[in-house]
Amino acid sequence: MEAIIKLENVWKIYQLGKVQVPALRGVNLEIKPGSFVAIMGPSGSGKSTLLNMIGLLDVPSQGKIFVKGKDIANFSEDQLAFLRGKTIGFIFQEFNLLPNLTALENVALPMVFQKASEKEQKEKATELLIKVGLKDRINHQPAELSGGERQRVAIARAFVNNPEIVIADEPTGNLDSSSGKLIMDILVDFHKREKKTIVVVTHDSIIASYSQEIINIKDGQIITNHQEISKILWSPAK
Repeated sequence: MEAIIKLENVWKIYQLGKVQVPALRGVNLEIKPGSFVAIMGPSGSGKSTLLNMIGLLDVPSQGKIFVKGKDIANFSEDQLAFLRGKTIGFIFQEFNLLPNLTALENVALPMVFQKASEKEQKEKATELLIKVGLKDRINHQPAELSGGERQRVAIARAFVNNPEIVIADEPTGNLDSSSGKLIMDILVDFHKREKKTIVVVTHDSIIASYSQEIINIKDGQIITNHQEISKILWSPAK
């Protein structure tokens, strides 16, 4: 099965004055369709830089990135933006909702850039907000929502263009444990029912335990890449 995203000997080196600082050192990684992957590492380990590579938000200093077998090395900024919009959904720790838009309008926004009709935007955004349990909050603005509700809006927005992979950057970092569990339950549900590929970047081992595969990164290198199945969520039916 061909990987959705593949990194091949990827380095990312930042120039700080006269000093070169490698954030990633020869990373090889494949994200397969239908997988649920957690990327774990302490602050400064390179996990945010790795997220930027997987999400096509940055380009490597050395090495190659492939999307469904295509080398993106010669893609223009416009081509990369279009590819991101069609292939990848993003969920951020800070929610990144527009304060003057309603929940419905925030969710529909990515569809505007894909030139979907207003009818399609409204129908799809409403459907997803209902799926994440916000049927009664559709016309509320972010200031009128709790942190957990805002993150659920962000999840709905990430899935609105039917992406092949959704990347969540510390999706529970600003939430209490109860809200965090609800967010992860929603992501697991999308993975199981919609067969979506999910990548969660976290420093929290509890959040990582929801995944099927945990990738540990330290000092810009992947140090382990093993299957770790949650005993509760992924145990075989008895």
